[in-house]
Amino acid sequence: MGAVESTEGEREPLLVPAQPATNTTQPVFSRVYGRRWFVLTMFSLLGFMQGIVWNTWGPIQNSAKHVFEFSSTDIAVLVLWGPVGYLPWLLFMWLMDKKGLRASLLLSAFFMVLGAALRSVPLKDLHYRRWLIHGGQLLNGLAGPTIMSAGPLLSTTWFAPDQRATATAIASLIGYLGSACAFLIGPLAVPAPNDTEKLGSTIYWNQNHIGDRIQFVLYAEFGMIAALFVVVLFYFPSRPPIPPSVAAASQRLSYRSSICRLLSNMRFLMIALAYSVPTGVVAGWAGVLDMILTPVNISQVDAGWIGFWSLVGGCVFGVAMARFADYIRGMLKLILVLMFAGASLAATWFTLTCLTRLTHLPSTKATLYTSCILVGIFINSSVPIFFELFIETVYPVPEGITCGVVTFLSNLFTGLLLFFLTFYFTELSWLNWCLTGSCIFSLLLLLFFRESYDRLYLDVFVSV
Repeated sequence: MGAVESTEGEREPLLVPAQPATNTTQPVFSRVYGRRWFVLTMFSLLGFMQGIVWNTWGPIQNSAKHVFEFSSTDIAVLVLWGPVGYLPWLLFMWLMDKKGLRASLLLSAFFMVLGAALRSVPLKDLHYRRWLIHGGQLLNGLAGPTIMSAGPLLSTTWFAPDQRATATAIASLIGYLGSACAFLIGPLAVPAPNDTEKLGSTIYWNQNHIGDRIQFVLYAEFGMIAALFVVVLFYFPSRPPIPPSVAAASQRLSYRSSICRLLSNMRFLMIALAYSVPTGVVAGWAGVLDMILTPVNISQVDAGWIGFWSLVGGCVFGVAMARFADYIRGMLKLILVLMFAGASLAATWFTLTCLTRLTHLPSTKATLYTSCILVGIFINSSVPIFFELFIETVYPVPEGITCGVVTFLSNLFTGLLLFFLTFYFTELSWLNWCLTGSCIFSLLLLLFFRESYDRLYLDVFVSV
């Protein structure tokens, strides 16, 4: 496994039965608790709200430009604060490893509350108001390292082996569902500035009404995040009294040893790139989807629906495939290869459709809807499958550290994409080509990847 094989000591459970096990296939020291679903729900709801806040401005970029005098560069930077918030990821991984999931999640939830509050301050001075909005988006981004990477740690800590992939999928994909709901909530709650009333020979822009609707959305998001923070503050245990499996109780590598193991493991780095490049590119691409679709005559509302269904489809399909992976174990690589073969074809179709003047392919709402939604379904649904494959590949490295590294890389590629977007935002076909190339690149890496299942081996053979 990896650069260095795990030792027998690393595979040894921390907890052992008080008496020798008799004729039973279930270890007496493992147990699952009903409260695991509450823990998963609270974690997932925080991820949901973090996704909504991150994707607030892209779907309503025309309205935000009109009310707050944002430029296209400002919209790109507002999306960029998500990846930027990932820069202190090592601190959050250390906190998660040393203090447990509760401490790290409480800190992240506090950043989310503070950020949502800053965005909601109704200053009249647009200069200072824009600074508060940018600050709020950055604070929300600081919650990303825990929210985006701790799902596999939660599933291993609380769930039995036959439910782990499903729990990972729910915890990891609900944030994407939040981003999807932002595509829906924004355009439906906030009117676009092209909905105008003609008074004589002039056009009246109802700026106050648009501003009031944006303010309502910001207040509503702040209220929901504050309520979740209070609930998590009163009850969110880091771990159950008794672990649910042998893997959950087994000894893990230290923080420093884990980082060294990951950086020296060529198989891990290979699969990490296969994950981080396409997911990082598609995150930045989806964050400015309205800007990409505007040149092909797709309205703000239609762009919102396309983004919504692409992310919702990815969440539903991802949970279904994770449930399948729980039943048919040892098939993670095959599932990912099929997903990215489909993603490569869909991304190519979408890119060529947007260049209809050159390719002469039919460019209609139906073709744009279908190709874009398929891209979202195939890429977003791969996230929990990748997470499970990472953990199997590098076990006994702790789940939080492993997924923290790969989500940092994903956010790094998102940040690079959005950074270039601040300079090249007049013609955006290059974004579509980046998306297509990232899918093909990931597919090639997956085809040459050699999979292993060290954690599954421990649960299946040691626990029997």
